[in-house]
Amino acid sequence: MENFKVIIVEDVKLELKGTEEIFRSDIPEAQIIGTAQNESELWKLFRVEVPDLLLLDLGLGGSTTVGVEICRQVRNRYPQTHVLIFTGEILNEQLWVEVLNAGADGIILKTGEMLTHTDVSNVMSGKRLVFNQPILEKIIARFKNSVLGESQRGDAVIDYDIDEYDERFLRHLALGYTKDMIAQLKGMPFGVKSLEKRQTELINRLFSPSERTGVNATRLVVRALQLRIIDLDNLKSDDE
Repeated sequence: MENFKVIIVEDVKLELKGTEEIFRSDIPEAQIIGTAQNESELWKLFRVEVPDLLLLDLGLGGSTTVGVEICRQVRNRYPQTHVLIFTGEILNEQLWVEVLNAGADGIILKTGEMLTHTDVSNVMSGKRLVFNQPILEKIIARFKNSVLGESQRGDAVIDYDIDEYDERFLRHLALGYTKDMIAQLKGMPFGVKSLEKRQTELINRLFSPSERTGVNATRLVVRALQLRIIDLDNLKSDDE
């Protein structure tokens, strides 16, 4: 890795000192040309010299949105500057998504194995989506759950003989549509009576004989969600 210039944004003095020490001891190629505790100080530094890397904390002055906006502005105004997030927001997954959408090159959580020479080298070489072990573990866990859910859904579709119209019917029931509304959907070739019959058939397929008494549309939808025949995270109307 070639020598490069970095600005560090961190509003906690003790953490700033620790971050500077990481650079001095582990990343000798870095020249720290300035540190800032807030947005105002940062832009003053940029007016003097534009860095190759901005190491940005998100929680500035108690606000997380400031860091996201800084990232967005740097990406728009200084596209040659890499932005690496170094944050203690270890549980705020929504914030991670927002800052990645704002153009961050990666996120390093202040937990476990923190900022390393490899992380910084990857960013400076042009790699995107650079994460450290704690955030990678969360990403992999979500990935595994997603794949498992898709597998279970595929098995349920086969085991319970679910066709396209069954899925559409159940999905729209979950969205609060009445059978009258579902029958009016474009591409749904069934009237209300046919949908009532389909509901009865689905109840017979998804519930054992001892469970079928008193099953209404709500219980049917809950069972379909439990079996992953429909996906709670992807409940969208065909009209949208």
